[in-house]
Amino acid sequence: MNMKSGNIEQFEKFSSFCDLKEFNHHMERWFLELGHEFSKSEIVGLKRLIRYSAKIPGVCNAKIGTILKAIHTEYEGNGISRSTFKRMIIKAKELGIITVHETERKNGSQTSNLYIFNRFPTNEPPKEEKMNHPKEAFDLSKTKKENNNKRKDASLIVTQANNLDYTFTSDQVPQPFVELVKYFYPEARVIEEYWHMTKIAAYRNNREKESGQMLEVSIKSFKQLISKIKSGESVRKPVAYYYGILNHKFEELYFDELVEMGF
Repeated sequence: MNMKSGNIEQFEKFSSFCDLKEFNHHMERWFLELGHEFSKSEIVGLKRLIRYSAKIPGVCNAKIGTILKAIHTEYEGNGISRSTFKRMIIKAKELGIITVHETERKNGSQTSNLYIFNRFPTNEPPKEEKMNHPKEAFDLSKTKKENNNKRKDASLIVTQANNLDYTFTSDQVPQPFVELVKYFYPEARVIEEYWHMTKIAAYRNNREKESGQMLEVSIKSFKQLISKIKSGESVRKPVAYYYGILNHKFEELYFDELVEMGF
């Protein structure tokens, strides 16, 4: 699909995110799931591309040379090569993180690509395909009213997704965890958020590859959270409190292992 290059605002309709906060949340989930697929240099390129996609959340039309120059400046001359950046793009496309479209100048010559970040899949209701007219010329006369309608539609979809019950929970969340949490928080969105915090805590304590241990610690931590709430004590932010319990339990495991090793 060829499109005319120009100001980034003209590509606003291709954004899949309501705002920058939602975009960052989905990028964090992509990194947790697939970050290991990229080399350190490729991660540098991907993170810089994400930063260039902040003005229109999830959409970037910057030239590769511009992105590489910014990396080169930030790392004081120790940047990454063009081939590394292109290799990162190919991986990200194959993994479903981004979609890439060519853009062209008015004279028909090719210019910078349009990079569109995709939402992290969480069994959301299907969204309308945004690029379903490949033979039609790119419409630069899109009105502000149409953009506002797009945002309203996106907000409605997000609201509907937030009301889905536990049967819509992602398959990536272990079923025993779903069965426990659903009795207290039956919404799929909330269950996935608790498991997301589990993965963050495990990652930061180098436990993300020990799935059995992650599940065991998550269940114990959630039960401790519920016990705290039912005791009548005030818990202003249950998810944050749960995360604190997780970190504490992972740290206990670490020190127990040191003792077993004779330290």
